[in-house]
Amino acid sequence: MTKQDQQYSRVARRQQAAHKQKHSQQPKKKWSFKKIAVTVALSLVALIFVGFIGGSLLFFAYAKSAPALTTSKLTSDSSTTIYDAKGHKILTLGTEKRQAIKEQKVPQQLKDAIVSIEDKRFYKHHGVDPYRIMSAAVNDVTGSSSLQGGSTLDQQLIKLAYFSTKKSDQTLKRKAQEAWLAIKMDKQYSKDQILTFYINKVFMGNGIYGMQTAAEYYYGKHLSELSLAQTALIAGIPNAPSSYNPYSNVQLATQRRNEVLNAMVANKKISAAQAAQAKAVSVTDGLVSQDAHTNSSQTKQAKWSDAYLKQVIKDLYDKGYDPYASSLKVYTNLNMDIQKRLYNMANTNEYVYYPDNKVQIAATIINPNNGKVLAMLGGRKNGDVTYGLNRAVQTSRTNGSTAKPLMDFGPAIEYLSWATYHQLEDTEYNYPGTSIALHDFDKAYKGTMTMQDALMQSRNIPAIRALATVGLTRARNFVNKLGFNYKSVEYSNGIGMPSSTLQNAAAYAAFDNGGTYYEPSYINKVTIADGESKTYESSGKQVMQASTAYMITYMLQQVITNPSGTGYHANIPGFYQAGKTGTNAYPDDIETNFPDNATMDSWFNAYTKHYSVSIWMGYDHPYRDANYLDTATARIPIAFYKSLIANISQGKSNTNWKRPSNVYTKTLDGQKYLYLAGTSDPYTSQKKHSNSSTHSSNSVANSQDTSSISSLTTTSSVLSSSSSSSSSQSTAESSSSSTASANTNSSQSQTPSQPSNPTSSAATTTTTTNPNQ
Repeated sequence: MTKQDQQYSRVARRQQAAHKQKHSQQPKKKWSFKKIAVTVALSLVALIFVGFIGGSLLFFAYAKSAPALTTSKLTSDSSTTIYDAKGHKILTLGTEKRQAIKEQKVPQQLKDAIVSIEDKRFYKHHGVDPYRIMSAAVNDVTGSSSLQGGSTLDQQLIKLAYFSTKKSDQTLKRKAQEAWLAIKMDKQYSKDQILTFYINKVFMGNGIYGMQTAAEYYYGKHLSELSLAQTALIAGIPNAPSSYNPYSNVQLATQRRNEVLNAMVANKKISAAQAAQAKAVSVTDGLVSQDAHTNSSQTKQAKWSDAYLKQVIKDLYDKGYDPYASSLKVYTNLNMDIQKRLYNMANTNEYVYYPDNKVQIAATIINPNNGKVLAMLGGRKNGDVTYGLNRAVQTSRTNGSTAKPLMDFGPAIEYLSWATYHQLEDTEYNYPGTSIALHDFDKAYKGTMTMQDALMQSRNIPAIRALATVGLTRARNFVNKLGFNYKSVEYSNGIGMPSSTLQNAAAYAAFDNGGTYYEPSYINKVTIADGESKTYESSGKQVMQASTAYMITYMLQQVITNPSGTGYHANIPGFYQAGKTGTNAYPDDIETNFPDNATMDSWFNAYTKHYSVSIWMGYDHPYRDANYLDTATARIPIAFYKSLIANISQGKSNTNWKRPSNVYTKTLDGQKYLYLAGTSDPYTSQKKHSNSSTHSSNSVANSQDTSSISSLTTTSSVLSSSSSSSSSQSTAESSSSSTASANTNSSQSQTPSQPSNPTSSAATTTTTTNPNQ
């Protein structure tokens, strides 16, 4: 390269470097605020335009599928109707016949009150009020208080007439259809017509609908006769009928009435002086006594089904429905024939004899194959009280020895694979980790015995020994899978768990059906005003092995069929059933004037292939003088069950439970037992304690024959005959409800001593049977 070329190259490189440096140091071009604002504005306009077009298309797509607007829908009763399992009407929620008012008769004062509190622009908008919607949106964002939401009176009426008030149903589609129908209605009807529809349709608390009905119900007057204060109260109730009516809460009713009066002043319908004068009047002034409504029209079915209906209404709320603010058709699982039978058995002495009118009884009957609650008894001698105390679902009473299959022996089979001949000791014993002695009612001990005999005779000490071996954690896990929800359990819960008849019937149903737990269900289907329906059913969950369920069932059959069983008085020859008695004694540290054999609670849980039944009996105030169960009275649940099951099983198949293929039978000392294939559980024939009962050879065959129960003999003398039976046929066992850590409260068993018939000490006779033979 020549010198000239080299010089040129150096100059070129310097020029390139200078050019690069010049451009790299030049500042980037900046956007002005004005340009940014304009760009954003144009973008938003574009988005709003696209959103408007898209939203409009979606709105009209939804609106096209809206129900037809008809006068009959706008004027029809919006009451909720409840049906039984056969589709027969039980009742319509509403204790008073609805009194509609004609458009020309609606007082101007009432119109002013309703419009002022619910929709001030009612006479200006056309069904939907954009201004109101924007105002409500601003209030939501800023947190400002407002007495009015975004829905107009028109939209509220459409919702009442056509759609569910369930929150989950307030979808964009429903909102669009609601708005569309409101606009159509505003074109088709005058404002006063629409307001009259609303006045006649709204729910007003205490089971009544329509403001004219409410005026008569609360004040015994026509709407035109109400004072300003009373009119304001009536106008304010629909916003929260259960809270703002004067029977439910005087304070809230007064507060709401005053809000209406303030709204009327703001809307220039009354003066501040008129409002002040009305506010000075109590909402109870001129109020009809609530006692005057006690005998309002209720069907016999509603009276029979009071406890069940109370749970249905609760279940509706739990599912998101408001049965008093929606037009619903509710189809329940209630078997009215069984329900009527329960009611009559509880409220007459025709079937069993009650010592007085204070003693209470509660019961739940469940279909074990699907969890449907077929009937429920909440108490007896309740008079005309509606939706009173439902003792069938209260969990404050302890279920005594009916807990033993749940807490003790069920887990022992499930987790430890015990055979029904597993050996347990009925000897002196303290609750684990304590110095608290555990006793049975007879204060006797029966030595070594099988699990089957321990359950059949309801011995406490073997039961708690079983629980101690299983462990509290596994026992709690087992019962919680059966519908209980215990955070912790104590050893004493092995002979008594706080629970309800509902929980017990559902839990025992799992033994009944082969180990599947179904959550109890009252409602089969709900249909809302627009005809849309939703069906409800309980999905079962396998919570124990079929072998566990069968082995417990087999032992519980012996409780009823064996003369030494505590449930023998429920026995019906040739009828397949299983069950367990339970009684709860008074704590030792409670001083009473009651006799030694006094019982606080008596239970009987039993089942067939068609029904799982739990029955409780006791007093609401068990510590008051004479409020205890004696030996005969404590047997009433057994007699009650026997009479009931014989009646409701008429025409039903009489089928025994099928033994699973992994369960084997073994005859030991003349007694039939069960064990699991592939397991080893030693059995030692020992000379029993002198008070031990002879093993009964009375066992239930595994026949799969099915026959119809066409005639089961029952008689009203069942209780008296059982009461006079030999003391060798024990029917009651009692346990304390206190925990093992609760000082001196020990559990007891009310099983009288059995006749002395020691088992022979001869060599054990064993016969093993293949389950498939």
